[in-house]
Amino acid sequence: MKIFGDPWLESEPFYVVSRQEEIAKTPSGSLLKIESFNIELMKYCKENHLPYMVSVSNIKEAIFANTLLAKCMLCSKEMAKDLMPIAQNYLFDTQVIAMISNDNELEEMAKANVDGVWFK
Repeated sequence: MKIFGDPWLESEPFYVVSRQEEIAKTPSGSLLKIESFNIELMKYCKENHLPYMVSVSNIKEAIFANTLLAKCMLCSKEMAKDLMPIAQNYLFDTQVIAMISNDNELEEMAKANVDGVWFK
């Protein structure tokens, strides 16, 4: 399980971007974080082989994120539980990352087979 944002654990650094121009200001090979679902920016990242994570709010967005080769998709823990069976059935390459508030929710996400968590 991947863990992002826990103060005790080091995680892969990421760079928040909302426009193509901001990507040029990030180090080469950086993990980009697209906070608002932006299909054009996601297509740009796919075409340029740029690793990125994106926030999704529904199953349709999750399917698009996987199709556009997002490395990770961030979603609520409730959505992550609903999304995991779909991701496993369709063999998503994109990892499902649930946003959680505290480490007490970690076990719940592990039992739901969620790929990772993001501490808010």
